[in-house]
Amino acid sequence: MSSVEKVSGKKVDKDVKVFTISTCAWCKKVKELLKSMDVEFRYVDIDLLEGEEKKEVKEELKTYNPKRSCPTIVIDQGEDVIIGFKKEDIKEALEDEGEGTDVEIREG
Repeated sequence: MSSVEKVSGKKVDKDVKVFTISTCAWCKKVKELLKSMDVEFRYVDIDLLEGEEKKEVKEELKTYNPKRSCPTIVIDQGEDVIIGFKKEDIKEALEDEGEGTDVEIREG
């Protein structure tokens, strides 16, 4: 899909997808933080989508964040979900080597 952009990084041990709005300052901060951490991630700017594709992405976002606010960071298909720009939570989630079994949702 052309709607999902991939940013390469050396840290590839976790699957990271970020739901964003192209004009959102906090979304841009999340992307910059992930780049600075050298984390490989995918992102989708929801506001740039149209029609059925936009509807499908919004429904996917809703499964992780019922309020559908951005940025929403989804790690390992929802094992960890961080809503908003929470620098320390993001760093902890992506630098933690422990294996958690509980789904954790962090809201601000």
